[in-house]
Amino acid sequence: LSRRCCNLALHLQVPIKNIERELICPSCKELFTHPLILPCQHSICHKCVRELLMITHEDSFDAGSECSLPGSPRSRVPSPSMERLDRLVRSGSISSPGWRRGSVTPRVTTIPCPGCQHDIDLGERGISMLFRNFTLESIVERYRQAARAAVAIMCNVCKPPQQEATKSCMDCRASYCNECFKLNHPWGTPKAQHEYVGPTTNFRPKVLMCPEHEMEKVNMYCEVCRRPVCHLCKLGGSHANHKVTSMSNAYKILKEKLAKSIHYLISKEDQVRTQITGLEQLISRTEENGLLAERRATEHFERLFEALQERKSDMLRSIEQSRNRRMGQLKAQVEEYQGMLENSGLVGYAQEVLKETDQSCFVQTAKQLHVRIQKATESLRTFHPSADPCFDEFVLETSREETLLKEICFGGVPDPPLIDLSNSKVYNEAAICWRLPEDHQPTDQQILEYRANLSPSQEDGEDSLSWRATERVHGSSTVVCDLDPDNLYAFRVRSCRNSMFSPYSPEVTFHTPPAPVFGFLFSDKCGFSTERLLLNKRRDTVENVAGMAFLLAADRVQTGSYISLDYIIGDMGISQGRHYWAFKVEPHSYMVKVGVASDSKLLEWLHNPRDTSSPRYDHDSGHDSGSEDACYELCQPFTLLTVGMGKLFIPKADPGNRVLPMPQRLGVCLDYDACRVYFYDADTMRCLYERQVDCSGTMYPAFGLMGGGKIQLEEFVTAKRLPF
Repeated sequence: LSRRCCNLALHLQVPIKNIERELICPSCKELFTHPLILPCQHSICHKCVRELLMITHEDSFDAGSECSLPGSPRSRVPSPSMERLDRLVRSGSISSPGWRRGSVTPRVTTIPCPGCQHDIDLGERGISMLFRNFTLESIVERYRQAARAAVAIMCNVCKPPQQEATKSCMDCRASYCNECFKLNHPWGTPKAQHEYVGPTTNFRPKVLMCPEHEMEKVNMYCEVCRRPVCHLCKLGGSHANHKVTSMSNAYKILKEKLAKSIHYLISKEDQVRTQITGLEQLISRTEENGLLAERRATEHFERLFEALQERKSDMLRSIEQSRNRRMGQLKAQVEEYQGMLENSGLVGYAQEVLKETDQSCFVQTAKQLHVRIQKATESLRTFHPSADPCFDEFVLETSREETLLKEICFGGVPDPPLIDLSNSKVYNEAAICWRLPEDHQPTDQQILEYRANLSPSQEDGEDSLSWRATERVHGSSTVVCDLDPDNLYAFRVRSCRNSMFSPYSPEVTFHTPPAPVFGFLFSDKCGFSTERLLLNKRRDTVENVAGMAFLLAADRVQTGSYISLDYIIGDMGISQGRHYWAFKVEPHSYMVKVGVASDSKLLEWLHNPRDTSSPRYDHDSGHDSGSEDACYELCQPFTLLTVGMGKLFIPKADPGNRVLPMPQRLGVCLDYDACRVYFYDADTMRCLYERQVDCSGTMYPAFGLMGGGKIQLEEFVTAKRLPF
């Protein structure tokens, strides 16, 4: 199979001029020169590795003292040959950039790989730990020879004029013409056994030496580290416990895999050509459809401009007509009053009429004159402009229209939904709800995406921070399964209508609980008081109500003692592992205790008679007897935290830090194996309090109520127990 694959690969070889992109160093963007293989399997020039180490060192420490280091890119000193550099570095005569012998400055051996952008740790030995990529060197040399086929390699021994070389000796590291090769490698001498190849300038050693053990040849392949090693590396070196295989076996397997991969790529050439043709057609269609969409959008805006221009002309015409009408009225009024000034002769005539002494003549003349003067007088007394100069009725209110114009969008793109934080809950599974925009058009479906925001130390790979999408949802909620505990998740959602997607909603984050959710309901069997506690039919809500027991205890209330708490526990117990549950305490609750209870102590505690009027048995009564409290603390089956009146009370804490605001939802996590219980703000997953607990038996979720209160379990806690 290997021979067939190799023959096929050789038969369908790619011209060497087409592989130039594979022979370019990702750092200097030139053909590889003495390439080294990084641990991430990318290759890089030897000089580029040294420059990256120098840059890294200068970024970490003072660069001024490093300018004179051997091999520094700033020194401009011609570098020795590659083999001499390797020998000097391995012998310790010179050090890798970023480190000096006897210096207290830590050695910098981490560089960013230009190929994959990952940080690469070269280890204590730095560059000396890297293998030279001899295969890549040979390919680069063949490429160079093909690129400069017209330039011949000349013989290194000939006296002028030099002849063109026909052979290169790998042992002598020189090129010879036919005559010089025969003279320098006479038959029957040790030189006749030298290895020779065609003319080349690339003289690589015949064997690959181990970078950790300079005198040992590599003869095995480490399958864990995926690199060649020597027998000393396997016996007592860094690969002692790794799985290794023989070099011949690794050569055979890798060559078969590579040949199969090459054969697969070559066999898919027609498929690739078809896909390229399809992509070119898509490019053409995309360009045409894009131009068509631009033309249509331009037409829509031109129609809007025309409508606006037409409306503008109509409204300006109305303003002009109103202005002209008012101007005419006011000018007419001015002319009228101007006429009154011009009738000054009327006043003189009236004064002369007043001098008439004959009564009958006066009355005959003054009657008509009085009418004229009375009209002028009335006009002066009732003066008002004939037109209003204010144009308030022509003021435009265009804020709504401006908003509509700014919100112009393509008709197929729906508005994004909004994730409903109040109705969304995240546990081992996440129930995410969202609200669609008001006055929205119907959408085909919604897609919810989520991702885990892991810290760098927790990441398992590059995909850990990538968005993952759920199945398409036709409603306004969905459930995401298999979330990691104690992690922060981001969620976003978008709508789809007619294959057009809306923008993403704003991202929201939820913190998953520190342990898997423990499913249970309230138990109505163990110590449950039907007179003072009220359970709903689903047994996921309990409420403390006043009953006959309060009236019967009236005498003790009068004497200063109070009845004890009414306890209720879950119907499922915990005997191993870590478990989490959450619940809501109504803000009006007077006193509620939440935590865990031990079955072994609970049975003894319930069956032994207790004097409830004694403050010794009521640790919430304020009685402060050290010996009795200590005794009670040891014998009680409950480990509880007090909540009430909108506050949360931390026991045995500093007085200034004891009272906290009561969270909307509380969470409890029991680590049975570690014998510890934790109390959380279930919305932010912030740990409010933790303490040691005796897990000698089966542990149950426990609650205590007094003086009116209500507790409701979260739906995810009861979902596994309730029939839906």
